[in-house]
Amino acid sequence: MAEDAVVWTEDNRKLYERKGLRYPSDMTDAEWALIEPLIPPEKRPGRHRGVNIREVVNGIFYLLSTGCQWRALPKDLPPRSTVHDYFKLWDWDGTLERLHFALFVQVRELAGKEASPTAAIIDSQSVKSAERGGADIDPIGYDAGKKVKGVKRHIVVDTLGMLLIGQIHSASVQDRDGALSVLAEARRLFPFITKIFADGGYQGEATATAVALIGRWELEIVKRSDTAKGFVVLPKRWIVERTFGWLGRCRRLSKHVENLTNTALAFLRLAMIRLMMRRIARLQLQQ
Repeated sequence: MAEDAVVWTEDNRKLYERKGLRYPSDMTDAEWALIEPLIPPEKRPGRHRGVNIREVVNGIFYLLSTGCQWRALPKDLPPRSTVHDYFKLWDWDGTLERLHFALFVQVRELAGKEASPTAAIIDSQSVKSAERGGADIDPIGYDAGKKVKGVKRHIVVDTLGMLLIGQIHSASVQDRDGALSVLAEARRLFPFITKIFADGGYQGEATATAVALIGRWELEIVKRSDTAKGFVVLPKRWIVERTFGWLGRCRRLSKHVENLTNTALAFLRLAMIRLMMRRIARLQLQQ
C-alpha cells in the first residue's frame, strides 16, 4: 500500500509497527537484507573487520531519527567515532548514492513505473540554522521572503515523491538561481525527464530560457489561484510538499545543525534511503 493511501486497519497497522526492536530506528531483518549487499565488504588483505556493520547503520539511523548529538549515542551501539567514521566514509566513497539509487529503482518498479522518470517536481525549503562552531563552517544566509536565517534545501522528486536530486544552498539564494545547478545535475543523472513542474518562484523568461539550455524539457509553472482562500491542494506541487513532510519526520533535519553542507546533504539522502527501505520491506511482506 502506498504511503499516500494508507487506511489504518488492524491488518496493515502491523506492517508499520516497530514493536520488538530495541529502538524504533533499528532495522528489521527484511530491511537489512535490502541494503546489506550494497555495503562495501572489508578490504583484503588486511585486518578483519571487527565491528558489526548492521549496528553501525542502526547507529546512523538512530542519530537521524532522534536528532541527538554524536556523543549522545547509546552505549549499546558502536562507539560514536566508529559510527561517524563509517558515515563519512560512505558519504565520501559514494556508498550512500549507490544505496539511494538502487532503492529508488526498486520503489519505482514495485509501483509499476519505468526505472528512469519522465516527469519531476522541483521546490525548495528554507531551514533555520542552529548555533554552530568550529574552524570550517559553510556559510548560511537569510531568506527575506520566509524570514529565515539558515540554508535552503533544493530538491527534485519524481511523481511518487522519491528524491531524485538534492542540494543545499545558502538561504539567500533565490529559487530561480538555485534551480539551475539542481536541474543540471538532474539532467545528467536522469536524461529522460521531459517535464518539470514548479511553483511561481521559478517563473520568468530568463529562468525558462536558462532551463531550456540545460535540457530538452518543458518547465510548467503551477500557480495558486488569486481567488483561492486558505489551504488549496495544487496539482503536482503537493507531491514535493509531501516529500518535505516525510523528511521532517527525521529530527536531525528539523534544523540545519551541520557545519558542512555535504554532511547535511548526506543526512537528507539517508532520510530518503530509510523511507524507501521501509516501503520496499512492507510491500514485500504484502506480496
